[in-house]
Amino acid sequence: MRRAFYFIISLLFITLSSCKKEIAEKPVIQTSFEDLNEIRQRGRIIAVTDFNSTNYFVYNGQPMGFHYELLKSFSDFSGIDIEIVTENDINRSIMMLNSGEADLLAVDLPIDSARSNTIRFTSPVGRSRQVLVQRKPNRWSSMAINEIDKHLIRNYPGLSGKTVYVQSGSAAVATLQELSRNSANRILVIQVPFDAEKLISLVSNREIDYAVCDENIAMVNSGYYPVIDTRTPVSDEHDLGWGVRKQNSDRLAGALNDWIATFAKSNFYSFLYSKYFRNSWSARMVKSDYYTLLTGKVSPYDRQIKSLSDTIKWDWRLLASLIYQESRFKPDVISGQGAVGLMQVLPATGRAFGIDVNTSPENNIMAGVLYIRYLQEFFNTRIPDEHERIKFVIAAYNAGEGNIIDAMNLAEKHGRNPLIWDNNVAYFLLKKTDPVYYNDPVVKMGYCRGYESVNFVAEILERYGEYKYIIPPEKEQPGL
Repeated sequence: MRRAFYFIISLLFITLSSCKKEIAEKPVIQTSFEDLNEIRQRGRIIAVTDFNSTNYFVYNGQPMGFHYELLKSFSDFSGIDIEIVTENDINRSIMMLNSGEADLLAVDLPIDSARSNTIRFTSPVGRSRQVLVQRKPNRWSSMAINEIDKHLIRNYPGLSGKTVYVQSGSAAVATLQELSRNSANRILVIQVPFDAEKLISLVSNREIDYAVCDENIAMVNSGYYPVIDTRTPVSDEHDLGWGVRKQNSDRLAGALNDWIATFAKSNFYSFLYSKYFRNSWSARMVKSDYYTLLTGKVSPYDRQIKSLSDTIKWDWRLLASLIYQESRFKPDVISGQGAVGLMQVLPATGRAFGIDVNTSPENNIMAGVLYIRYLQEFFNTRIPDEHERIKFVIAAYNAGEGNIIDAMNLAEKHGRNPLIWDNNVAYFLLKKTDPVYYNDPVVKMGYCRGYESVNFVAEILERYGEYKYIIPPEKEQPGL
């Protein structure tokens, strides 16, 4: 089995080497972006980041991560929404940046001259070093620390003659190549298209003996894989930055550096760093059944959500996002208006479908899905575009179909498109707190806290977009 594994790795290495050459020879597409001005007109910054146990992941249904929260902070600072795109291949991420597919590369990049001709670094957003990932000896749990150390590599010369696996394009490649040049026996450095967490799992499972990766990721994963040791550094600490394009990025780079100058010194930054890298909670989280990167699960109710989403032809991740918004997957939640359970269904609504929504989480989901089906039928002929219709259905799930019809009537009366949600019907739903609008003759339902429903739609769809990058689909269904 090990021989077969190494054969596969060899093939991957050969393939990757040819891919690297192809990447190097591909010319960079020079864009004509007007930097931050055009980004503001577009309405969002497109940021590419990697998904792993530290930077971006889903836990108990909630998108989280150190870089995820940093991006949210920069969004608040700049007043521009962030669209997150995931890519774990570093070379591919840089290509996405320089081709214009993304505006910002929000990954841990060592600030050095190696990539300074390819991207423009921001000010440091953190510090780290590379460490050796190796297995502890058999029966290590009954040994003293100094006895364990006798079986492990604890210095650079100990790597001489060893085979070490690294992620292609990572900073560890250059570090190990330099160490190899200074070793008595060459270090065989094998680059593979696996991210750090995959390499750590291969070491833990005895499929490879040594890997090198970023210490922050290694520390968190050591809580999940107790047999691995990550205490041997192979580099000094270095500054980590994000990247923007070298051309036409002055304003974006300036805004990022202004934000970093303040944020990196804040108590909230220290809190975030401790939360993700210095807290035993991180290890417990990675071991959780609802740490989605490892298990693919979002909640204890995934099976029911997947099954029932088929009945309304929704992507199950969209339904999961709605349920998270309503209850955080807590089945005993009761709202001030008397809505209950995972999908916050009123008992009267459940009875209309012949279901007691209090009897079980499964019945609660069933009642909520039946209500969504009713709303789909209600808007089916009114909103011809399928993607737009989903927004109207979600809004009506929160506010009721009558308030949405009111907003559609107001939009049509005031010259906006009653069949489009954003900046049209949503705009007039917000206006239903103003007596000038909720007393209009075309309005039948009167006052409505429309901002709650508009936010409801926006937050569900934003989370759904994040779920799509991290959680594999059960099967392809209409979504957004």
